[in-house]
Amino acid sequence: MNKIIKSFAKFCLMFSFMSYIAFSADKDFLIGSSSGESFKKVGAAGAQFLKIGVGGRGSAMAGANSAAANDLSALFYNPAGIYQIEGTQAMFSYTKWFGGFTHNFAAICVPLGTQFKLAASMTNLTSGDIEITTLNRPEGTGAYYSINDVAIGLTFAGKLTEQFTFGLTAKYVSNAFYNVASTGFGVDVGTQYDTGIEGIKLGFSLHNLGSEMKYSGQSLDIITRLNNNLNNASNQASLLSYAYTMPITFRAGISGDLLKMDNSKLIGAFDFATLSDTPEQYAMGLEWEYDNLLFVRGGYVIGHDQFGAAGGIGLKYNSNGIDSRLDYSINPTSSFGLVNRLNFIIGFN
Repeated sequence: MNKIIKSFAKFCLMFSFMSYIAFSADKDFLIGSSSGESFKKVGAAGAQFLKIGVGGRGSAMAGANSAAANDLSALFYNPAGIYQIEGTQAMFSYTKWFGGFTHNFAAICVPLGTQFKLAASMTNLTSGDIEITTLNRPEGTGAYYSINDVAIGLTFAGKLTEQFTFGLTAKYVSNAFYNVASTGFGVDVGTQYDTGIEGIKLGFSLHNLGSEMKYSGQSLDIITRLNNNLNNASNQASLLSYAYTMPITFRAGISGDLLKMDNSKLIGAFDFATLSDTPEQYAMGLEWEYDNLLFVRGGYVIGHDQFGAAGGIGLKYNSNGIDSRLDYSINPTSSFGLVNRLNFIIGFN
């Protein structure tokens, strides 16, 4: 009974702490300009694929993973989390996104001595072939195009003290469809702090700080005349495209052991996320671990227009210094059906 009461008290403490951070951040974002008037956040950020989560663990916990992340999926939630990886680890994640799109993620992490870790990753969102249609040929022209978004990142993480770790990612981002493309560079930075008390950890991260992106390519290049009434030479010109930024995201989270028994434990996590182009989001997640073998997860996110409840499972196997884990998550949407995600992790100690 005492364990249950303590677990409930820890959860309330975690929730209160993150609610305070969320309220403070939300208030800052709602403060107006010099006139003091308030406004609602709006934005026109591009590269939206950078907001799609990776890995079955964090997704099953509805995204409450900035403090709990301890594998290569931390490259999405909080790059400081890769410091907790022991030895070398590789991860492959596949997501069946809605609209016929697929989202893929691959990463590898290696130790640099005893104090630092280095990771490389690639994220890809692709549509596959889409047939081109016109007003005259709505049934299709026989030609095809595809949408292909890619992010390639290099992450460096390390330990500053016994309790404080950091992570920094530099990445190249490309958006492409048909025969136009835009490219840019971005940075993610994150920290994790282990309080040493009942497994409680704090996580803070900032994502997608970078350059503006602008489309260019063959479809924007045109040949025109300055005046069609004059017999002058044709000129080559380019249509102007609107510059856009990546979706800047700030995350703050807390996680901790709510309940510990001989061969199982229950982890609770809470995340607050504020984005440059959408309203604030609040995520709560739970993970029950049995004998470091079976993991059952669930969560709920508030503030997202499509996602809410989430769930998933994980299976872990260890043999002769090789750790492997299979994670699955399911995320129902309000308009587009189910999003299924599967990842495989293998590590060598």
